[in-house]
Amino acid sequence: MVPVQDGASTQGENLLLPPKESHNESAGSTRIRPRQSSPARRIGMTRKLKGKDFKDSENPEESEKRHKEKELKPLYKELLYTINHSLGRPHTKERYSAKQFQDYIREAFSMTEAEHKTLSEKVQSSLVPIYCLVVTVKQAKGILGKDISGFSDPYCLLSILYEDKDSHGGGSSNKPQKAVVRDSAKGQVLQTTIKKQTLNPIWDETFKLEFEDISNANFHIEMWDKDEEVSLVQKFDEFRTNIHGLKRMLKDAKKEKGQDDFLGYIVLKLKDLHCTEDTWYNLEPRTETYPDRGQCHLQLKFIHKERDENLSAGRSPYVNYCGILQQFVQAHISKQQDSNPWKGELCGEGTALLEYYANQNDISPFLQDLAKWVAYSKLYQNLEVDSTVLFQQLTSIEYHWCQQELPHQQKQELGDSLHGFLQYGLCLVSKYRDIYPPTPKTTPRLHTLLRVLVQICKTRAFQKLNPAQFDLHVEVTDAVVNGTVEWFNIKKGLHQPMTKDLLENVSALSRLIGEVQEDVRLSKDVWNKVFVSAVQLDVFTVVYQKLDSLLADELRATLSQLENQMDQPLANSLFPVYLTLQAIHKDKAFLQKRGKLLQLTNFHEDFRDALPYWLNKAFSTTMARVEKAVQVDQLQPLQTGAVPIKHSSSAVDIAACLHPVAQLWEQLSWPDPEEAFMLMVKLTEDVCKISSTYCQMLKARVKELSVNSDRDSAIKMLCVVVNDLEHLHTVLTRLPQRLNWTGLRERTQNVIGETQFQNTLPSQLQHTQSLLNREIRSAVDTLGKKLKTDIETHVRNMASRQRLPSRDTEEAVVPLMKYLEKELKYMNENLVQENFNSLLTPLWMNSVKILHQMSQLEDSNLVYFQRLLYTLQCLEQCFYAEGNGLPNETLHTEEYKALRVNLTQNSLSSNQLIEKFFERNVWEQKVFNGEKYGAVTLITSYKRSEEKLHVEVLNAVNLIPLDSNGSSDPFVQLSLEPRHLFPEVESRSTKIKNCDLNPLFEESFEFRVTLEKCQSPGACLLVTVLDHDTLRSDDFEGEAFLSLKAVPGVGGGPQNPEPAQIRLPLMHPKPNSENTLRLLEARKGEKEAQAFVKLRRQREKKSQEA
Repeated sequence: MVPVQDGASTQGENLLLPPKESHNESAGSTRIRPRQSSPARRIGMTRKLKGKDFKDSENPEESEKRHKEKELKPLYKELLYTINHSLGRPHTKERYSAKQFQDYIREAFSMTEAEHKTLSEKVQSSLVPIYCLVVTVKQAKGILGKDISGFSDPYCLLSILYEDKDSHGGGSSNKPQKAVVRDSAKGQVLQTTIKKQTLNPIWDETFKLEFEDISNANFHIEMWDKDEEVSLVQKFDEFRTNIHGLKRMLKDAKKEKGQDDFLGYIVLKLKDLHCTEDTWYNLEPRTETYPDRGQCHLQLKFIHKERDENLSAGRSPYVNYCGILQQFVQAHISKQQDSNPWKGELCGEGTALLEYYANQNDISPFLQDLAKWVAYSKLYQNLEVDSTVLFQQLTSIEYHWCQQELPHQQKQELGDSLHGFLQYGLCLVSKYRDIYPPTPKTTPRLHTLLRVLVQICKTRAFQKLNPAQFDLHVEVTDAVVNGTVEWFNIKKGLHQPMTKDLLENVSALSRLIGEVQEDVRLSKDVWNKVFVSAVQLDVFTVVYQKLDSLLADELRATLSQLENQMDQPLANSLFPVYLTLQAIHKDKAFLQKRGKLLQLTNFHEDFRDALPYWLNKAFSTTMARVEKAVQVDQLQPLQTGAVPIKHSSSAVDIAACLHPVAQLWEQLSWPDPEEAFMLMVKLTEDVCKISSTYCQMLKARVKELSVNSDRDSAIKMLCVVVNDLEHLHTVLTRLPQRLNWTGLRERTQNVIGETQFQNTLPSQLQHTQSLLNREIRSAVDTLGKKLKTDIETHVRNMASRQRLPSRDTEEAVVPLMKYLEKELKYMNENLVQENFNSLLTPLWMNSVKILHQMSQLEDSNLVYFQRLLYTLQCLEQCFYAEGNGLPNETLHTEEYKALRVNLTQNSLSSNQLIEKFFERNVWEQKVFNGEKYGAVTLITSYKRSEEKLHVEVLNAVNLIPLDSNGSSDPFVQLSLEPRHLFPEVESRSTKIKNCDLNPLFEESFEFRVTLEKCQSPGACLLVTVLDHDTLRSDDFEGEAFLSLKAVPGVGGGPQNPEPAQIRLPLMHPKPNSENTLRLLEARKGEKEAQAFVKLRRQREKKSQEA
């Protein structure tokens, strides 16, 4: 067998490089042309081949022919030899014949039929190898315990035996034979070491068993328990320590001294085995006494011993394996129909042949993975290979590193390969923008590549073979920085202007900054996730800081050329540059490290010269748009119908025109707070100028269009103008919020005082809004002037018609209501709600004023006041309009409330006024506090069945002394009021109690009255306490009012309720406090009213409140 530690020769190194393609392939070749390599691979090849000399004079056909003779044909013979002498089955899903293998390698190596035949004949005449089965006995578990101690001393016997034609299993006896291997003299028998006293022995010993014919050869392994001759004392000691070993001891006594015990066997047919096996096998018994005899772990592999070394000119099997692998992969990739990267999978034939070759030449799994890593990492630089393939191989190498020691040259090869791939990977990383564009397909490839680089640095092989310090984080950072500088310079060159024109220079700078902005965005949104996840590198911060430096230098270099040459076109071209820089600078919020100040921090200072031009551009553009909007405005509502728009087109245009001004403020976001305040003052001033100019333009426009228009059209256009001004007023009201004055105040509170701020910005806006309000009021007053005059005329005419008995109150108000309905409907249709309310409010106030004036013309005409009251009610409903007009808060002013009370009282009859009088006194009785003039106690009830009101006067207390002796002679007088409700019910009086300020009466009275009258408005019991005088009229002690509705039985409940006791404080009337008495007093022609007033006036004279 060729030793595996042979190093990789220079010739072997060439096997890993693809041959140069020939322009004319040889006749009959089935070779498929390889796919074109990707840009990434072309970059890698450029880097790799840089500095090499190329023999341009060499003929490509000759070069390929020489490569085929020296490199491919020896490998081809090795494969033919492997096919002819294959052993075992490969671990592929399908089984392949020798013909299928030969067809596959012919296509993979591009051999003609003649070449294949010639090489096959050479291989047929080569030396036949010695077939060998390599067996590693790893361990066993659960074996039988044959010793008295319950354990065994196991060892194994291994051999390859051949089956006889007439027998199976190596014996012809009918009785089962245990020692098949031990007693066999036909083959080589090998033995493991003996493991003492265990049921789970571990050997891990390897043996090589030669054989000639695999078809009838069986691998045998027997496990035995080693028994040695011991003394009787030793056996007795074992018996004492293990009483359960008695049966075993008796059995040992029958055995011959030194005879070993059989533990089990395994027999495997070689033709049924795979090339390699790694399996636990059950130990089989010779008899059924103990069927379960445990398991044994075996590793099996077929190899060639003394293989013909002339096939590949003495090259090592490892180098040949690398070449075969390289050729198979290239052939497989060239046959792929799609453009997807190769994912490390070969066809079944190629996989099987590689397995056969590696096993036959005893190439370890470590060396196989090393060969794959070297081959795949170099293919990665030339062809499209998925990075996950490399990741898998690195994982395998890391696993094998501690399991097996590599030869020196293979170690050196692995170290060079890992370091070389790191350098190549860093080259790809530096060009990640071009090689891995931000697409769902390519971004994961960059992530996998970075993971491969990380895995390389983590592997113990790299750390051992590259002792010099290698910080991947630093290297990747340097690669990204260098790649960013290179990318920036390339983009700068692409956008370099052809002339030295200043506008061209600014335009080129704008395009370059746009490219940088997009790169910053991609770094933040796409690539940063990849780098952070793979190598914990915040690539956004690295890229942003480098681009910030490069961009700052380029910006200052370009703007230095514009010094003292600023004009409007240059300023206009600089505006998008400013906006893009601002967007880039805002992304600094996503930086993870802010150690040093960014060079673009104060970039706005470089644009100070352009700022006035930007403001002037915004003002002039907006003013021009406003002028054009007014010129084409016909002062007609934009939309009528269910959802009307009552302002004209110019109002919409001016709101849109003011939008760019607010947008300019948002776009500038000027960092310096003091300069930002001055900028806001200028913008607000421009907005106010535009608004004032628009107002004057509208007035001129309405005069122009009203020259040849009728009255209705002129009024309609005036309504539209009012609506336009109101719309502009609304827009200006929202201006502080739109321009974020609150945020500006917070920014400037340390540099601008509150007084200065309020006297500048809000005062500017308030002045303009006041101007608009004056213009709106002036137009509204013009619209309402004629309405006020007409309303006054209708009210006066309506009031005068009360003398015409043929016209009632409702009919008299109809002309006024029809007029208002018509005019207000027209105004409502043509004015927005705010302006319509502005028109309604003065009209309503004027109407109340007119009605108040009319109410002062008459004193006692009941019909007159009823008509005025009805008119007020109709006007209120008209102006309220079911919630669509003026709100109640506006309608119900103090003047309105006073007028309504006055008209309501003057509209009542005398009896109604008297009822109101008693209702008020009953209310005052309820809220009256204290007993200044004493109190009277009553017991009252009402019997519905008898329609009788029962009143019992119990007593009076704390009366005031009215006689000269310091006392009084009190008595109580009861009367039902008002008298027009109870004309037939006479008043009642108690007996007189002489000289008693706390008299006890205990007298009962009954009044026959109906329940209906008791429940009438104002119905009450008037309780009067008097002091009896003989020679003159009785003195007034006090009075109290009890509502009949409060008497039990009147307000509800049982038919005959329980009487209720009540204590009523005595009151004295206040002179001239009752407006009701004054109204009754004015009605000179009504005797009952005059009599009632006279009685109350007399009582007021006797009142202590006088």
